[in-house]
Amino acid sequence: MKMTLWMTGVLLLGLINAHAQLHTEAITYKQGDTTLNGYLAYDSGASGQRPGVLVVHEWWGLNDYTRSRADQLARLGYVALAVDMYGNGATAETPQEAGALMTPLKNNRPLMRERIAAALATLKAQPQVDPGHMAAIGYCFGGTTVLELARSGADLAGVVSFHGGLDTPTPADAKNIRCKVLALHGAEDPYAPAAQIQAFQEEMRSAGVDWQLVLYGDAVHGFTNPKNGTDKSKGVAYNEKADHRSWEAMKQFFAEIFK
Repeated sequence: MKMTLWMTGVLLLGLINAHAQLHTEAITYKQGDTTLNGYLAYDSGASGQRPGVLVVHEWWGLNDYTRSRADQLARLGYVALAVDMYGNGATAETPQEAGALMTPLKNNRPLMRERIAAALATLKAQPQVDPGHMAAIGYCFGGTTVLELARSGADLAGVVSFHGGLDTPTPADAKNIRCKVLALHGAEDPYAPAAQIQAFQEEMRSAGVDWQLVLYGDAVHGFTNPKNGTDKSKGVAYNEKADHRSWEAMKQFFAEIFK
């Protein structure tokens, strides 16, 4: 049977993933006086520099879920840095604790930008990274963060928001965006409703940004994390189809921006 080029690519990717020599390590960096404890992952068996990708956590902080996404990216051939936005590796166990950690940054976008910029500089400095090929992805709070990084005018090829907050107190800053933007969003997300989605589109359009917005039907907030369960009535729930489709969309986006 004749094998198509697409099938060949899938088989090759599977072989690459299977033989990836995953290296992970804790990495400490600073933003001002704040010590930040990140997590670096890459394929130590690969040679040469490769694109670097920041991974920004949900409001829970840098936990095993975020590290698992960095590992996935490393197996795809990227150097991934799962960042610490809260400092000293702080994480939350309850929504109340998560809100207390997140709110100071959400209400202070300049500080949010400084903190994620410190992570970007740290990743760029890694010897395995091609500093001319950088991207950032984020989940929920992390999606908000990577969009703010783009609005700051950071030197990136692209950013990807997974069910992130799309709003900003400074929509005019979209004029600073130098990269491509991909927002992957639950169509039924009660935390970023239709009005916010519309405002985001107007913001991107007015600034002439190269942007994409993908809405996943039947998906609410947090659709990529299995730990959220499947009860959509809570407004936060895992959706297997949306999870897989959004990851594939990110992979296609990276193939475009890093070609």
